[in-house]
Amino acid sequence: MGPTPLLDFFKRGEVERDVRLQAAQGTLAPRAHEQLAILVLLLEDTDREIRDTADDTLNKIPVEALQGFLARSDVPVDLREFFGDRGIFPAEIPPIEVEFDDPLIDAEGPEDDDDERQSGTQDLAAMNFPQRLKAAMKGTREQRAILIRDPNKMICASVLSSPKVSAPEVESFARMQNVSEDVLRIIGSNRGWLKSYGVIVALVKNPKTPLSLSMNLMSRLQDRDLAKLGVDRNVPEALRISARKKIVAGASGKG
Repeated sequence: MGPTPLLDFFKRGEVERDVRLQAAQGTLAPRAHEQLAILVLLLEDTDREIRDTADDTLNKIPVEALQGFLARSDVPVDLREFFGDRGIFPAEIPPIEVEFDDPLIDAEGPEDDDDERQSGTQDLAAMNFPQRLKAAMKGTREQRAILIRDPNKMICASVLSSPKVSAPEVESFARMQNVSEDVLRIIGSNRGWLKSYGVIVALVKNPKTPLSLSMNLMSRLQDRDLAKLGVDRNVPEALRISARKKIVAGASGKG
């Protein structure tokens, strides 16, 4: 249960007030651990309304749900200590882990007609920031494919934080040359996604990928892909030269 791109934005203090206020109300975060981590973080916000709202939301979470969540083996110690100070301790019987993929408190009301009307990809342009943020985390695959190219970094981070995003989607994002370098860095720093060889190849071959990241991942390429990289005019020259040197070194090592 590590940090997600969305949670990192809140930790770095790069979130606008209206979005922080929404998060303090319990919305935005698609997973339980994100929701709790963000709410605890917002208790230290410089804005009093946000602090009070986050505290109010935490107090509304059913104690049984919190106790069950805290009994999970992957809950950070500091989160357990925080709730221990509030008199809430882990349940004695660990829960079934899959029960806690969803947020512990659902602060969203029923979908209104506007949300229904704007569910299609053609309406993304008409959405305001909070609506796009919601679509990034909870929308369709088609919406994510568009929103991953959004000029707002937080929207892109929310797409990559979505519980719905799949490995094939991430591979397709890694191939895109019209996404920001931040998107490629986030993908390249996720160990889970780098278990996919397709994601590694896509990142290395993408000329938009930061050179240091491409160089690092190149060592994991198979000989066939290394040979292709050595003559690929779309990637930086330094990467082509390194690929050719690696091929030569590999051949001499076998000889």
